Amino acid sequence: MSNETLITEQPVSMPRIGDIAPDFQAVTTKGNIKMSEFAKDKWIVMFSHPADFTPVCTTEMSGFAERKPEFDALNTELLGLSIDSIHAHLGWVQNVRETTGVYFDFPIIADIDMKVSKLYGMLQPNESETAAVRAVFFIDPSKKIRLVMYYPLNVGRNMDEILRSLDALQTSDKHKVAMPLDWQRGDKVICGAPKSLDALNKRLADDSVEKVTWYLAKKNI
Repeated sequence: MSNETLITEQPVSMPRIGDIAPDFQAVTTKGNIKMSEFAKDKWIVMFSHPADFTPVCTTEMSGFAERKPEFDALNTELLGLSIDSIHAHLGWVQNVRETTGVYFDFPIIADIDMKVSKLYGMLQPNESETAAVRAVFFIDPSKKIRLVMYYPLNVGRNMDEILRSLDALQTSDKHKVAMPLDWQRGDKVICGAPKSLDALNKRLADDSVEKVTWYLAKKNI
């Protein structure tokens, strides 16, 4: 029998909905951060992009920058990332500001050693081993991951959907309700389904909600 030791690389599991966001320290365009201490009492939308000075990424980062006031209104801090150096980040930020007038006024992680990308499952080997896919993590003030989106390298994200999802999460938390298909602010929300006969009879007698059927009822908030 051979005395050689077989070494296999253990896959890194991706953080899941409900997990506490893995902690890390990193250099960003707005200074050093530690995730567990970053943006206290705020939501965080952390998003990765494949590389600086690339066309799709420039449209996406510009979209986040232009709509930052909407994230601010939702008590949310933006946090970008790519596997580039801090010098590349700064050069790209300045280049876009000079050529388009759009300023990326939020921290962008310099993940040149791919530490954070690997920790958050942003590297998808069948897509690329050196560029992060377009991941989006919605993290609440308790640092719990509440929603995860993944896009491939060649498809840009939908900013309206990111903001809609963030608003839906916060509204659901505040009012203890669920959100129907395509929910937008101002639309009716879904009441929890009855879990006993008494609750069922109470629901049937409740004229304050729109009853599609006994288990599907909507209301205004």
